Amino acid sequence: MVSGKSVKLVIVGDSAFAQVAHEYFENDSSYQVVGFSVESPYLHRRDLMGLPVVPFETVQEVFPPSEHHLFVATAYTQLNRLRTRLYLLAKDKGYELARYVSNRAFLSKSASIGEHCFIFEGNVIQPFVQIGNNVILWSGNHIGHHSVIKDNVFISSHVVIAGFSEIGENSFLGVNAAVSNNTKVARDCWVGPGITIIKDTKPAELYRPTHPDPSKVDTLRFFKVQ
Repeated sequence: MVSGKSVKLVIVGDSAFAQVAHEYFENDSSYQVVGFSVESPYLHRRDLMGLPVVPFETVQEVFPPSEHHLFVATAYTQLNRLRTRLYLLAKDKGYELARYVSNRAFLSKSASIGEHCFIFEGNVIQPFVQIGNNVILWSGNHIGHHSVIKDNVFISSHVVIAGFSEIGENSFLGVNAAVSNNTKVARDCWVGPGITIIKDTKPAELYRPTHPDPSKVDTLRFFKVQ
């Protein structure tokens, strides 16, 4: 990392994630965010957080790749395809892609992280973990030793991935999901909140959580609230 705020950064996106990424880059990195960019059909404002928003198609004319890095702050839209497409287009434009790892995450010295990843606070990344490119780890996850997270994956908060497991390309794991040890989640899977995976999945499987039915007795009656 370059010391100080000497690296200028453009964030692609203007959603909540883009705003969150702006705060993290500004307060916990050497990057100085200088602007945002979205594709022309979705360009509905010219200013965000006091910074210009420019068309992605011509972003290189306003923010030259020779002077700026770039990060695509979109979530898991289209099963991570949107973020992946824009990330690859940014590379084609000649940009160096930013990577963020919170200084409040634990990253083992033997673990590896690819390019264009965003690792929030509270993540525990154990020894010999391999994380691919374009991966998002929201806050508070446990990635067990010798596990592999492949490219373009989105892992939300408080997910537990036990040792020697593998998460396939483009997959999504919801809040409080868990993957048991020596288990492979295949590519393009969507694992909903609170789901526990205990055996290998097949590609493009969808695991939906079961919503519990409310009790026939409401809370006011149960707690004798007058």
